[in-house]
Amino acid sequence: MTDSGQITLLLRRIRQGDRGAEADLVPIVYGHLHRLAQCHFLSERPGQTLHPTALISDLYLRLIHDTPVDWQNRAHFYAVAAATIRRILVDHARAVNAQRRPNPNLRVQFEDVVIYSEDRVYEILLVDQALCKLREWDARQAKVVELRYFGGLSLDEIGEALGVSKRSVSRDWNMARAWLSAFLNDSAKLTVS
Repeated sequence: MTDSGQITLLLRRIRQGDRGAEADLVPIVYGHLHRLAQCHFLSERPGQTLHPTALISDLYLRLIHDTPVDWQNRAHFYAVAAATIRRILVDHARAVNAQRRPNPNLRVQFEDVVIYSEDRVYEILLVDQALCKLREWDARQAKVVELRYFGGLSLDEIGEALGVSKRSVSRDWNMARAWLSAFLNDSAKLTVS
């Protein structure tokens, strides 16, 4: 059975209350999730209070234990994981930001924000704010960005998760990147709460 089929089967068992399926799922998804978390910390300095293993632990607790999810398949699992990673990073950035205020004249490059660092919490909060605005304009484009940046999914996987073609995802991705870049380049006008 493929990993995709096995993940879907285990998620169904979890949905039915099979606690043993959780133990079977972790080794299958852990590698992908850990690599994804590491991508968010590429330029991390020593002494950060959040690191990939802590991110994955928090993710696991939120995905499996905190909120019961009616898991559909592998794509659904990774889509929910992407949204949860975003929330974890934003929550952590808000906590750090509460301790110090950012430079309001900071210019943010959208492509650079995927890398998490406590020195860059302002950027994470700005991207979260931008994604919320983008969601008001085009919810699917916002979801494509979330799945791509926070979930590390390929265009094919995003298409599967959203039930649209790869071509539609590619178009959404390109339009969303352009919109977000323009929004973030105008960031001096924004306030981060």
